[in-house]
Amino acid sequence: MNSFPQCLDPAAEEQAALWAARLDGSSLTATDRTTLDAWLAENPVHRTLLSHYCQFSADLEQKLPVLVAAGAVELPPDSVPRRSRTRLLWGTGALAAAAAVMVLMFWLNRPRTQSENLATPMALRKAITLVDGTQVELDAQTSLQIEIDGKERRMRLASGEAFFAVHKDASRPFTVETPAGSVRVTGTQFDISAETAATLEVTVVEGSVLARPGETGGRPGAPVSLAAGDHLSAGPDGVAIRALNAAALDAALAWRQGLIVCNGMSLREALARFARYHGRGITVAPDAANLRLSVGARYSLDDLDGFLAQLEETQPVRVAHSLNGTVQVSLRSEQ
Repeated sequence: MNSFPQCLDPAAEEQAALWAARLDGSSLTATDRTTLDAWLAENPVHRTLLSHYCQFSADLEQKLPVLVAAGAVELPPDSVPRRSRTRLLWGTGALAAAAAVMVLMFWLNRPRTQSENLATPMALRKAITLVDGTQVELDAQTSLQIEIDGKERRMRLASGEAFFAVHKDASRPFTVETPAGSVRVTGTQFDISAETAATLEVTVVEGSVLARPGETGGRPGAPVSLAAGDHLSAGPDGVAIRALNAAALDAALAWRQGLIVCNGMSLREALARFARYHGRGITVAPDAANLRLSVGARYSLDDLDGFLAQLEETQPVRVAHSLNGTVQVSLRSEQ
């Protein structure tokens, strides 16, 4: 059968089905024709809907044997011509009831659409399920634009970090765009981060993805295929790909549990992660920014003060708290 147009007005769908039934089953009076013309003139989509439902009526004629076998309708006697039997059924309402069931099946099974802008505030993560079944987790201070239609699924991650468990649908590719590049999949699990407009990080948990660093934020780079366990980091200095072991993969995704696993990350990166969860200015002196933290150390992203206290105990740094709540971290040797 022909596909139906995308229409989010069930009342218009019902009217189109009823007019198609009347056009198929009887002749319209002058008053009926005037009413129909007025309804068609209300909205251009009405004419398209009516055309589709008229075709649906013709297709339904071919489906009658299946409906009869299923007990959905009961045909008039064989002495009535086949086409006339269809019209009689429209008139008695039996075929209309069966058609309503089939229309409902079309309505439920056709691709659903979604257009939405999401943004998480400071210190708040969010998990949602898209209309296609894809599950998305957003980190704090993340901005995501969602556009899903019958042909494609397109996300725009303006900033922040998100994890996607993409529902498999080969007919509708799933693309996530960032200012520094994009990722395209059909069904997989991956994490993508856009900390700045010039950087892109992708971590693949399951399946494979095709990453295009720089595709939307400058001169397009060469496409890169990533498999499960791969981590891509792209920025002004180029593109780097490495395979993550189980511990490193756990560390990369720890934010989903509200944790940070330092795993040797720089002090600058660690403080940037905490900044998403706390409304306080946090700065780090240049000489201390690249200091590497203890491998495997785990902290709660909600506990900034606990992290800073532990930092002073285990690292050669000094933490200064100002009266306005801002924090500055520097090496002790600089004091």
